[in-house]
Amino acid sequence: MGFYENKETGEKSEAGEDYKSDGEPLSRQVSESSIYATDVEEDDDVGAKIQLGPQCTLKEHLEKDKDDESLRKWKEQLLGNVDVNNVAEILDPEVKITSLSIVSPGRDEIVLPIPESGNPKGLWFTLKEGSHYRLKFTFEVSNNIVSGLKYTNTVWKTGVKVDSSKEMLGTFSPQTEPYTHEMPEETTPSGLFARGQYSARSKFLDDDNKCYLEINYTFDIRKDWA
Repeated sequence: MGFYENKETGEKSEAGEDYKSDGEPLSRQVSESSIYATDVEEDDDVGAKIQLGPQCTLKEHLEKDKDDESLRKWKEQLLGNVDVNNVAEILDPEVKITSLSIVSPGRDEIVLPIPESGNPKGLWFTLKEGSHYRLKFTFEVSNNIVSGLKYTNTVWKTGVKVDSSKEMLGTFSPQTEPYTHEMPEETTPSGLFARGQYSARSKFLDDDNKCYLEINYTFDIRKDWA
């Protein structure tokens, strides 16, 4: 949910124009058929997939390198209180995003309903211009360890990409209690040209590029909260 920042000047583009690397303004004239841009730019780094070793069940993880004291302790710390004997021997981890909300100082959390389709109907939420906020979410991990879980987000306005961000969340073992994560604080742009409707795509993926949730949505930036 971040916004484009001029890499050379450090100033945010709030005057209604986006810029190429050579400083020339980009045209706002785009086809209505592309509300969301293609995944080519968004997933450039995803395409360079790291070749990981074969997957292992939790029991196999513990058996491997069991004579290495430091590795054994690290694995035990990672698994915590997981009862390995009662965990199904399944290779693929499962991650379920159970809640998403927006936290802004001095305001109640904005809880965002997650539709099964991953595509909320209509406007999903509204942010006040110049406001500080964080995205907070909870998720459950089951079956196996999920490695390199990350969150990616891409934002467009009138079909032009204005922001693309990625945050690495980490590696998580299965447990009965959900994990909670808060993203770094962001500030919405302000000014006449910053207001209006935006479209965005958020994803939760792991090191194998398995996508656990993809959400395509629209949101508004207005002079005040909804």
